[in-house]
Amino acid sequence: MRAIRVMTNLRVADVAAAKSFYTDYLGLSTEEFNMGWVARYTSPDTGANVQLVTRDATAPEDSVISVHVDDVEGAYEEAQKLGYEIVHPLTTESWGVRRFFVRAPDGNVINIAKHRD
Repeated sequence: MRAIRVMTNLRVADVAAAKSFYTDYLGLSTEEFNMGWVARYTSPDTGANVQLVTRDATAPEDSVISVHVDDVEGAYEEAQKLGYEIVHPLTTESWGVRRFFVRAPDGNVINIAKHRD
């Protein structure tokens, strides 16, 4: 598996209520997307970003980070082969991402994802 990007998923009670801190104060003023339950904010100058998540829409648990990979099917097969717990099976989500959730040995839940080309 080759990680392309790692994104922090910060748990918030309300994306809209938290938005101004991250956009106005921290300068992450570009809203890449906002689905109500998850939104990504990015600095137009540096590319630094964060995702705010209230509760994952389809997975049984929330992830602490999202790892974008070049081969999500291969990553899924490798996780299974290594005996890692699959928290959310490999799924093509309605918003255009193919992903699964895996539990790291330390207990953290990781979202492994690939966006459609």
